[in-house]
Amino acid sequence: MTHAAPSLVLFDLDGVLVAYDRRRRMEHLGAALGRDPDRVYAALFESGLEARYDAGEIDTAQYLAALGEALDHPVDPAAWHAARAASMDCTPETCARVATLATRCDIAILTNNGPLVIDALPHALASLFQPDRIFGSGALHLAKPAPEVFRKVVAHLGHAPHAALFLDDNHDNVEGARAAGLLAEHVARAGEFDAILARYALA
Repeated sequence: MTHAAPSLVLFDLDGVLVAYDRRRRMEHLGAALGRDPDRVYAALFESGLEARYDAGEIDTAQYLAALGEALDHPVDPAAWHAARAASMDCTPETCARVATLATRCDIAILTNNGPLVIDALPHALASLFQPDRIFGSGALHLAKPAPEVFRKVVAHLGHAPHAALFLDDNHDNVEGARAAGLLAEHVARAGEFDAILARYALA
């Protein structure tokens, strides 16, 4: 079934635009700080620190300070950015498809991540999205799959919910977008959304 072309395509980040390798991120940051990757993982995820940052409960300075305290080593933002960037892979083919899509409709990103992630986006991907078209849960203090976050972002961008297509690799987030009145589809693997765009007359 072919749908009318949406005026906005709203992308999730990890698992849709980029392949995200959490283990690679832990190894990269661990090497920069002289700490075991498993210890870095525990400090970020088992402690709940990353979740609190992604939810906007703490700011970037508090987040980095808490991480440094847990690892007994200061965490420089540049080292954090380098590790996060190393964990994300956006293929040239995916970036080319997004660039073509941008000539046909508005594009934006909605990700459940804190503000530091925005600065760590791969250069080729960041060049496709203006800063005011990248939305993170940490800055919004609101996260997917809450329908309110979709309504807020789409309204801010000047589109009607029924004219916006949201793509995510998480089924709960897809359902949250649909509950907000958006068109929404599940992406099985990073970069594999050509068939979806074709169904919506965008390819």
